[in-house]
Amino acid sequence: MKQIRRLPYRSMVALSLVVLALTGCSTVYYNTMEKLGFEKREILVDRVGDARDAQSEAQETFRSSLERFQSMVNTPDSELKARYDELSSAYEESVDAADEVSDSINGVEDVSEALFSEWEDELERYESASLRQSSEQQLNETRGQYEKLIKRMHQTENRMAPVLQAFEDQVLYLKHNLNAQAIGALEGELSRIRDDVDTLIRNMEASIAESEAFIDRFRDQ
Repeated sequence: MKQIRRLPYRSMVALSLVVLALTGCSTVYYNTMEKLGFEKREILVDRVGDARDAQSEAQETFRSSLERFQSMVNTPDSELKARYDELSSAYEESVDAADEVSDSINGVEDVSEALFSEWEDELERYESASLRQSSEQQLNETRGQYEKLIKRMHQTENRMAPVLQAFEDQVLYLKHNLNAQAIGALEGELSRIRDDVDTLIRNMEASIAESEAFIDRFRDQ
């Protein structure tokens, strides 16, 4: 079996930026990359890996943000301003992490669409019926695995929205209410936020595992 080689992340990013700057078009980009020796399937594996890494990093960011929000409960009034600034930063970091996850998912969808379209077109070029049938079966199996993966990724993506909204609500409320009474009012919300974060992290873990399985299957083909 041919092994799919994992593209070095920094090299891939640098090369991608150069090609995109010159073209601004996905089709031209993939054609250019193919001429450079990088097939769409390699790019797909690489981007699934990027999505996995983005979700893993987002897990840690959301965990850390939740801990910082929880620590606000016992903060003395004299330290509330400094702690508010910290929470505001935690929220912004969570937004950035969520954006990174969404961008990586978009990248996976873009290259997968190009790959499956190319694969389908190439089925018509076979002279051998048995080889065409075998390739079509492999296409259907791969598409099925991909659809399961991308569904899981979008479930994770959708779970981030309510957590971000809850974080933002707390930051907005505290912005103009930096006192013990305000902290007490928000304390009751923390239980719901903890549940949302726990659910989000479980979804991320499942999505990361699905990504790993997809990468392994593709490399074994």
